[in-house]
Parts: sequence; C-alpha cells; structure tokens
Amino acid sequence: MFKRSLLSRSIAASIALAGLPMLAQAQDTQDEPLLEEVVVTGIRASLNQAIDIKRESMDVMDSIVAEDIGKLPDNNVVESLQRVAGVQVTDRAGGETNVVSIRGLTDVSTTVNGRTIFTASGRAVALADIPSTLVSRVDVIKNRSAETYENGIAGQIDVHTFRPFDFDGSRVSVSARGIYLEEAEAVNPTISALFSDRWDTGAGEFGALVNLSYSETEYRDQSTTPGAQVPFIAQGRDLPDDPNILDGNGNVVDQRYVDLQRIFPTRPGVQENPIWTAGLENGLPTAQGSTLDINGDPAEYYISRDAMFMSDFTGERERPAANVSLQFAPNDRSEYTFEAFYNGYRNEGFNSLNFAFVDWWGSLGGLSDDVTDTFELYEGTNVIKERTIRDGFTFGSGDYSTGKTDSYVYALGGDWELTDKLNLKSELVYQDSEFESSFIAMRSTNVRYETYANFSDKPSIEFRDNPATPDVDEGDQSDISQYAMAEMYDSGTRNEGSAVTFTADAEYFTDGAFFKKIDFGIRHDVRDATEFSRTQDAAPCDVVNTTGDAANCQFSTYEGDGIAHINSGFMDALNVPRTWAVVDGPYLKANRDYFTGLYGLDANDPLLEEFAIEETNTALYVDAEFETEIAGKRLDGQVGVRYVDVTTDTVFTDQVDLSQTEGSTDNQELLSFLSLRYNLTDELIARFNYGETLRMPAFGDLNPTITYFDDITNIGYGTATGGNADLQPTTSQNYDLSLEWYFGDASNAYVTLFQRDIEGLVVGFRNRVNRQIEGYDTDTFILSQPDNASDGELSGVEVGFNYFPENLEGYWDGLGVQSSFTFLDSEQVNPVTNSAGEVTAYEKGPMFGVSDTSYSVAVAYERDTFDARLAYVWREDFLNNNEAALFANPLGVYRDAQSSLDFQFSYNVSDELIVTFDATNLTEEVYQSRYGNSYLHTFGNWQISRTFALGARYSF
Repeated sequence: MFKRSLLSRSIAASIALAGLPMLAQAQDTQDEPLLEEVVVTGIRASLNQAIDIKRESMDVMDSIVAEDIGKLPDNNVVESLQRVAGVQVTDRAGGETNVVSIRGLTDVSTTVNGRTIFTASGRAVALADIPSTLVSRVDVIKNRSAETYENGIAGQIDVHTFRPFDFDGSRVSVSARGIYLEEAEAVNPTISALFSDRWDTGAGEFGALVNLSYSETEYRDQSTTPGAQVPFIAQGRDLPDDPNILDGNGNVVDQRYVDLQRIFPTRPGVQENPIWTAGLENGLPTAQGSTLDINGDPAEYYISRDAMFMSDFTGERERPAANVSLQFAPNDRSEYTFEAFYNGYRNEGFNSLNFAFVDWWGSLGGLSDDVTDTFELYEGTNVIKERTIRDGFTFGSGDYSTGKTDSYVYALGGDWELTDKLNLKSELVYQDSEFESSFIAMRSTNVRYETYANFSDKPSIEFRDNPATPDVDEGDQSDISQYAMAEMYDSGTRNEGSAVTFTADAEYFTDGAFFKKIDFGIRHDVRDATEFSRTQDAAPCDVVNTTGDAANCQFSTYEGDGIAHINSGFMDALNVPRTWAVVDGPYLKANRDYFTGLYGLDANDPLLEEFAIEETNTALYVDAEFETEIAGKRLDGQVGVRYVDVTTDTVFTDQVDLSQTEGSTDNQELLSFLSLRYNLTDELIARFNYGETLRMPAFGDLNPTITYFDDITNIGYGTATGGNADLQPTTSQNYDLSLEWYFGDASNAYVTLFQRDIEGLVVGFRNRVNRQIEGYDTDTFILSQPDNASDGELSGVEVGFNYFPENLEGYWDGLGVQSSFTFLDSEQVNPVTNSAGEVTAYEKGPMFGVSDTSYSVAVAYERDTFDARLAYVWREDFLNNNEAALFANPLGVYRDAQSSLDFQFSYNVSDELIVTFDATNLTEEVYQSRYGNSYLHTFGNWQISRTFALGARYSF
C-alpha cells in the first residue's frame, strides 16, 4: 500500500511516470523499486495524466491536472471545472465564477487531499476561495465507492495540493500575474511561491514544502432589472369604490385622474376572499381580455411592473492562502505526514443602487385632467411592455458590505505497511473556520416629474423634465441635493464552525482466486456550527431626529465631508442613466457611530446567537475488490457497504422574544455500492457503477425560529422565513453505464449514461401566520419553511472526446482538441399549498440549476517553446430560483443561455522561465433572466467583465 500510495501521489502532483503501467497492473509488484519520477509540463502531459486517472479509478470520475506548478488552466478552480463533462458553473460575478454543479446539482461535498473541508457554519467550502496556484490536481467524483465520504448527492470535488515527496529533490517556483478587469478598469495582482526540498538523514527521509498565495481583485458588476409584476385595473370602470383598489396611503383611488390602478390581492379585515392569488407557478393569465372578479363583476386587468432598478456594484476582494506539508519516511514501510492549510477571504463591496417605482397611481387632488398614465402592451396579451407615469417615487441607496473569512485545517497522519498483506493509514484532523460580515446602508429619496420605462429584452428608463420648472434637469441624478435623507439599515453576522475528524483505513490482500483485496475503515467526526446576527433599521431621518437641528437631516450638511458618491459609465449597452448620486458607503461606515445616533439606532447593537449545533457523524465501511475473466476478457470491480450514524443536537434562539428551543435528531443510513469494469480490449473498457449518497440538511434549514420582515410596500402583509428541526437527509440512488475508448497519447473518447433517483428533496412550504411585533406595520406574514416534501429524477448522457494526433507534420504538429458534451433531463415533484399550509396538489417541473444541454470545446496547440488554447463553454437556459411569492408573475426565475470564450497562451523563455497571457469572456457577454422563461417577463440583465492577464513563472 505504501509504495502504491506514493505512486498515486506522484500522479496527483503532476508527475508523469513515463511508460509505467498503472495501479491495477502494479498491484502484484509490491517489491519492485519505483521508477524515477520525471517532472513534465504542458497541455498534453496534464491531459495524459488526467486520462490515466480516469481510466484506473473504480469510481466514476474526471480530473484536471495542473500543467505546471501554479498553472491550473484558469483563474480559479471553479472556472477550470467548467471544462469537465457533466459540470456546469453559474453566478459569474466579481470577475469570476462562483457556483459549480455536477450533473445539474449543486449539493457537492468538498475535500482537500481527501479531507472534508467547510467554511464557517456551512457544509462545504467555496471553491473559488482556494487559489488555483496551490492546486496540483482536482478530481470530480460523480459516483463513489463505500470508502468515500457519503455526503453530497451531486458528487465530490477533491482538491489536491503539492507535497515534498512529489518531487525528486529541491524545487522552487515563483509566479506573478496581473489580471485586468475591463469593467473595473483595474489591474489586480496574483502572486505565489512554492519552496520544497527533501533530505536523506540517519533517521530516514524527510521532506518539507511551503506554498504561499495571495490575490487581490477590484471588480465591478452592473445590472438593470425590471421589477416584479402586479395586476392593474383600467380607468373608467363604473363600479362601486372597492377597498382593494387603493393608493399608496390606503385611500380609495379617484378614477378620474389615472388610467391604471393597482389591484391588491386582499386587505386583511376588509375582504376575506382574495381577488387574485400571488405566487402561482405560471402567474396570472396573460391572454388579452383576461378578467378578475371584483365584487362579483368580471374586470379586465393588465399586468405591469412595480419598479425598475439599476445596480452598480464595485468592490475589492483579497484571498491569502498557505499550505505547509512535512513528510517523514523512517523506512520503506512507513510514512508520516503533517499538513496545515489556510485560506482567507476579505471583501469590501459597495452597491450604488438606483431604484424607481413605475407603478405609481397616487397623483390625485388639484391636478389637471392632463395627468396621464400611458402604456403599450405586448401584442395579443395583457402584459405591459412600456409605460409612462407621473410623480414616480425613486430612491437611491448606498449599500456597503464587508466580509471576512479565516479557515484553518491541521492534519497529522501515517501510512504503515504492517505486513506483506495488511496496510493501514490513519489521520487526525482539526479545522476551524469563521466568517464575519457587516452591512450598512442609507437611502435617499425623490419624486420624479415623469418616468418612462421599457421592460423588453433591452430594458430602458428615462426621467423627463417638468416644463413648469425648466431650471431643474430631471435626467441629472448626480446632484445629491435633489434627494432627502431616508431610511437607514444596519446589520451584521458572525458564523463559526469547527470539527475534529479521525479516520482509519485498512486494506488486506487476500490469496483468493476471486476476491483480491478487502478495504475497511472508520470515520468519526464531531462538528459544531454557530451563527450570530444583528439587524436594525430606522425611518427617514427627519422623523426620528432627536438633535433638534433639522439641518442634520440635510445632505447639504455633509457634502463637504464627502457623503455623496457619483458613479459614471454605467451599462453602455442599455438606454439607462449613466450616472447618479447615492450616499457613499465607505463614508457611512467610517461615521457609523454618528449616523446610528442621529437615526436613533444603537451603535453597540449586539450580535445575538441564532443557533448552536453539534453534530456527530460516525461511518463504518467495508468493500471488496474482485477480479475474474469472462469470455477471455478481464472483469474486475468492487462491492461494498457504508453504515452512517448522524446525531444532531440543536439549540435555537427566537429573535423576537429570545426564548430558546432545544432538539436532537438521530439518523442511520446503510448505503450500498457496486462497480464493474470489463476490459473488452486493451483500449476499450465498459463500466457499470451503482452507489447511494445522502445530503444532510443545511444547519440553517434546521433552525425552527422565525425571522419576520415588515410590509414595506403596502401590500397588506409581510414575509417570514424559518427552518424545520425535523428535516431528514435527502437520499439518492445513482446509476452509471459507460463505454470508454483510450486510443492514443492524450486521446480518449467516452459516453456515459447516468440516472439519479432522489428522495426527500427539501422545498419551501408557504402559509399565512399572524404575530404582533412592536414597531411593525402589519401582524400578518407569509411564512416560508423547508420540508422533505419533494422527489426528483435526473438522467442524462455525458460525451467526452480528447484527441492529439500523433503523426501530424510541420506546423500542424501539436494540434489537439478537448471537448465534452452533457445532456440532462430532470423532473421534480413539488407540493402546492394553500394559505393554511395544506397540500392541495402536486406539480411536476424541472430541477433548479439544471441546463438540459451544455458543452465545452477547446482547440489546443502545443510546440516546444509555447502552447495555446482557445476554449468555448456554453450552457442552455435553466430554472435558477423562485421569486418571493408576493406577485402576479410566474414564480420561477430562469436564466438565459450562458457562454464564455477564453484564451490561454504560455511561452517558454527558458527551461526555468515561462510567460503567460490569458483572457476570459472575449465576447463580453450580457446575461439575462426571466420569470417563467418567457419574453413577456424579462427580469435581470447583467454585464460580465472581460479579463486579461499577463504573468510569469520562474522555477528551478
């Protein structure tokens, strides 16, 4: 075991063993000396190693191997993973991608060198926080064996770092890159350094490695978003005054002056039966002439937006990281490893928000008959495409947020070859992680004379001048003096997590004719997670000002101090304002004590504990590897079971009355696994894999306490969210059938059919609850809570093709292609509930985050002195999330198809020095989202930054 594990590590660290048979063939050569390790680099070498790993693994997996020390193919781990078959990425923001899914599911377990790793109170680590310069290899395990950590129904992503025994002797590598983000107009540094050596001593062989990384990113994200949709009634209806048709102050609208009035679903205490139901899966009907029943009379209605808002989000992010690895081999039958891994995250973000209501219907009393509310419909529908209103309410908001993460992992382990047949490895791991965040914001309000908005694929908005006041430029929003100081918000969180994990794994080689080896082991993990939060907000300044000096609630008082932030160059692709003024977030943060006092808030507002959880996970496993022949061809595989016992003890604190609730749950699962591998020829392999996995509930989803949000838009009720302490694990049965062809150097092709049957998916239940809360404008809330109320099925096909021709001549020599295609089909059964939270029906729909089709194609060209790659990734539209169930639009929010064209180039100045150039998103994509995936219901439009990077690596 010891020698084979050392060989496996050399592969993981991008060390190619030229011509060496792989692990399955090496099992009967335990006493043969290892061949000399040879360091190789380049696209073809890294692809060759990734293909070998896939071929020899019993699991269903794909790998990415670094082309050189500090040279994973992309800016971060997540971007590299998008080139793996079955992997899709999303949430491109801040100059990078952040979220990864395997075969459409985001519930991915994350490990580093096989150890489970998490951030704070979460169950996984943000992979974007692991610098690519520390990574030697990444494994994407899609269907696992009994010895593998069981959590994560999507699969497992295992990140490997470098170790000193991966190299023959000393190794030093230093790299630096400057990454230019076009939208932010900033050059950002990324630096890393690796120092490694090994020595023969009288006590044995000793190795030490230190790998350091630091990156800094200034970013800018820009988006324009039409708001949610609500129904309106037309002017001139000869109906009795109806209490459901109200202005913003709750008064019955005088229909003489406005063309459209908003229809609210209900007004508690006024009408028991709602006029319309919010949060429907397909929204309200959009056919022309559709009606609603108002006081027994059918009334034609229109569907229009409530707002249009523009977000100009800028920030600066830092990621320090370090890995220390010490290895000691006193003899050729034992080895000890100590590792310490640190990754940090620092972020300061400022959102300059420009928000305009476009549904105003309250311009009444004393105005002339020329007050208009004009609109244009999408042809053949009742959906408003564009609209002009008078006296629309607008606000700006300067939102400043900070985030800080520090995560530490310490591991001490050993590998022992106890006998010629029995090997043992064991490890003790401690990790600790903490995340802190803060948020502070102040709104600034104004009323615009006339607002025009278009809600189509390319939304636009204009603020028009009042002829009666020609000296006022309504379109100029960069003058902070036009605004009044409005609401203020202040909040913060602290999330903590730690774990102690003990593992012991043994392998016993038998003399049997069929069963060749038995693996067995234990994993015992004690995990704790705690979350704290605080939140406070205040009404506009002039309402609560206690100083007696009204000037303190005027922006002009602070203009000389720098209270105003004015942006510029916003979203050239759309007809929207390019510049506006909001309260400067850093200024607000720096003067937090003063402004919280001015608004009557508590500058020392304490963090309150929301929950504290301790979870004990004990797992036992055994599997057996076997080998035989069928029709003269080799059939091998493994069969195993894994028993898991999870006990979760919880303490939750109600955020209203601070009462505490304690609870405890105990779950046991017996998971079974089977892998078959049939060698049809030396180049052609058929596989079948069956495995069972589970997903433990997120700690926050277990929290039964309820957080309440006031009615801030006068719809008649607030919202509330809470968890469910009785949640059970989600389980999945996974099937894979594949055919793999290995036909040359760095060349293979494969097709994999797969299916996942998932039980107990967690979905949200909604019902109406009442609670009196001091200072709230309502006592009625729509409460959403999770439950194991859904099942799903996911099936699909993965196709991969990598080809580097071996006999090309001249300039064609070195040309190759890497490609992968994924086709998915998903179905999820979701419950439909009434206002009392009772299930009234079940509806089938797609799973969240699943694109039916995605692909990646890269053309590579490798020569002696340089290599280059042009890569294109694309994924089809997909259901991303559900909107808050308060509106008339379809509930589901879909994201349109997404793509990225990237380029990479490396030039070998010498054997030691390599310079690189990389570019991402060359086509400068603008992404969109829609309610119900329909052109009638456009939603977000956000611009993705291009990046250009120049770097150098020096190694010796």
